[in-house]
Amino acid sequence: MKPWEVLGTARTPDGVELTLTRHPSEYIILANGQILMSSRTHGSEDALGTLGCRQARTLPRPRVLIGGLGMGFTLRAALDVLPPDAHALVAELVPAVVEWNRGALGALANRPLDDPRVRVEARDVMATMRSNPHAFDAVLLDVDNGPAALIAPSNAGLYDRQGVAAARASLKPGGVLAIWLARDDRRFEQRLHAEGFRVERERVGSHLKRGARYTILVAHNEPRTPPRHPGLQSPAAS
Repeated sequence: MKPWEVLGTARTPDGVELTLTRHPSEYIILANGQILMSSRTHGSEDALGTLGCRQARTLPRPRVLIGGLGMGFTLRAALDVLPPDAHALVAELVPAVVEWNRGALGALANRPLDDPRVRVEARDVMATMRSNPHAFDAVLLDVDNGPAALIAPSNAGLYDRQGVAAARASLKPGGVLAIWLARDDRRFEQRLHAEGFRVERERVGSHLKRGARYTILVAHNEPRTPPRHPGLQSPAAS
């Protein structure tokens, strides 16, 4: 059996060591020695891009934010359904991950970073959302393992109440927030509902016949209903 080849290492701002490794039939990114993602099992990443952009693809000049580049599969899936006048902004905190996607990983997803619709920011996606109010038709998040942070505890802030509120504030009215989760999380779904989202849950596979199944939450930014003054009656009741 041929050994795994280490192609690169990097550290996140939280000190997590990322390692890109290659085998003849597979690329894997490890986080502190744990498998974070594999080139053989990217069906759920594809689904995040497709489901997250299902509505945006029908709009003129849609703007999409993708948090977390990974191996480029979510970005590729999004580009494949978005129109030619779309704009896709990718927020990736670790510059080495961008470099890997421009190099060894590029061909896996047909080099999505070469698409003229794409712009990359080496920045935390939370900062990108907060600096772009009401800017996006869709926000796609695949950071860590979802609300149950695996790599760094600081990532959990993206999924708490303030993080959900920041995501909603970055969306246009009627926009969509799509989130990859390693497993169902009903408490997090309730949090999305509490912040005004209408939520759909999708279960998707990893590409292997007996592979794991993951959850994609598609949350719609419903217009807020203004509160009625208790002392006022509707015209129909007058």
